[in-house]
Amino acid sequence: MATNQQVVLASRPEGALSAENFRLMESELPALEDGQFLIKNLYLSLDAGFRQWMNEGASDNYLSAMPLDAPVQSIVLGRIAESRHPEYPEGALVMGRTAWETWSVADGSDLMTIIDESEGVPLHEYLAALGPAGMTAYFGLLDIGRPRRGDNILVSAAGGGVGAIVGQIAKIKGCRTVGMSSSEEKCAWLRDELNYDAAVNYRAGEDLSSQLEHQFPDGLDIYFDNVGGALLDTAMQHLALGARIVLCGAISQYDTDSHEGIHHMWELITKRARAEGFMFSDYMDRYPEAIAEMSDWIAAGKLSSPVTVADGIGETAQAYSDMLTGKSRGKCLVKLA
Repeated sequence: MATNQQVVLASRPEGALSAENFRLMESELPALEDGQFLIKNLYLSLDAGFRQWMNEGASDNYLSAMPLDAPVQSIVLGRIAESRHPEYPEGALVMGRTAWETWSVADGSDLMTIIDESEGVPLHEYLAALGPAGMTAYFGLLDIGRPRRGDNILVSAAGGGVGAIVGQIAKIKGCRTVGMSSSEEKCAWLRDELNYDAAVNYRAGEDLSSQLEHQFPDGLDIYFDNVGGALLDTAMQHLALGARIVLCGAISQYDTDSHEGIHHMWELITKRARAEGFMFSDYMDRYPEAIAEMSDWIAAGKLSSPVTVADGIGETAQAYSDMLTGKSRGKCLVKLA
């Protein structure tokens, strides 16, 4: 049996994460025990949310801090090569949370699900539009945001794996969409390729609040927040009556030990607004519903799924660092041999 290649967390990031915080190592594969199966991983998912659990002392009710010199936790897509589990047969395509590694031993826990390949879409889509990114966008917007035709929607990190899908679903639902990003080049891409009605460069010389006032003179109805911090605080000053804020992520805060405070909570009261957080795993029993509808949109050409794919496990660390600094577009993946 081949040896396992794994990317481990070699050191705690001090501020911004870099590829030097990781190390590639090899290890022997353990013998399977009853109730376990061996997965040959095909794709690794690069998810910004995992960054916060690389910090010293990071812990919440979802995940604990990742240990040093251990494989970095990740969502993976792979095929079962060997099984001693009656519900996970050899040859089945599975997705779940294991680690950045070429082989994984699993027991069916940690969100491990068998993928129905009958949809006929490319395999990587089960980590993109039909995977965690797509499920996050679908349920976050439709269940938490509850869009209505004609709503004005603002999306932060609009060119990321989740934001790229959110804006397109909002357009399908008849909403006006404005995306926020960090460069003029990305803003043009949001308009030209993802059909956002407008885009705002929050790093431009013009004051962000003035830009939002221009885009939403009557206020925004939904803010889908992937960034947190100052961007969230600024957006809260431009809410329409009855607005909904979808709290999805806080990528601007992951390099710090404590999150930046929000100063405009009063706006939630005066605008009778609602801010609500969620996790995509809350909706596992409804994945088939979302996958069916999203697959139809993809087949009809209504929904595209932009991805940035790195080739080989040796590129994982750099690809992850590039994603966190906004150098990639859409969902970020690593394709394994």
